[in-house]
Amino acid sequence: MINSKKIPATVDEYISLFPADVQENLQQLRDTIKAAAPEAKEIISYQMPTYKQAGNLVHFAAYKNHIGFYPGPAGKNNFEDELSAFEGSKGTVKFPVDKPLPLKLISEIVKFMLKLNLEREQKKRSGVSISK
Repeated sequence: MINSKKIPATVDEYISLFPADVQENLQQLRDTIKAAAPEAKEIISYQMPTYKQAGNLVHFAAYKNHIGFYPGPAGKNNFEDELSAFEGSKGTVKFPVDKPLPLKLISEIVKFMLKLNLEREQKKRSGVSISK
């Protein structure tokens, strides 16, 4: 993940820690997330870029051979067929650094997570209990 002992305070700092080609992919990913959830708060959490709106939406992190994308189990499970070409585990997807990012799919996942979070928040406010 991060080759530096310094923990980045911002997403800009995080992205700047990587080689130019990886920075380009990370910036595309960031732009896609921000376009899909323009009101989401962008922070560093768990030493990686994180997007929150009514709860966690997604995280991402760069590694030597892949970019980790973390939509959580609900996000991953809802797009299981579309994500079947990529490695990953529960709530995690690995996008190879040497291939284009599936930006349209990433946008759809972020929008799904936002909708899910907003529905959960609305149900909490109305006193309805849900579990997913």
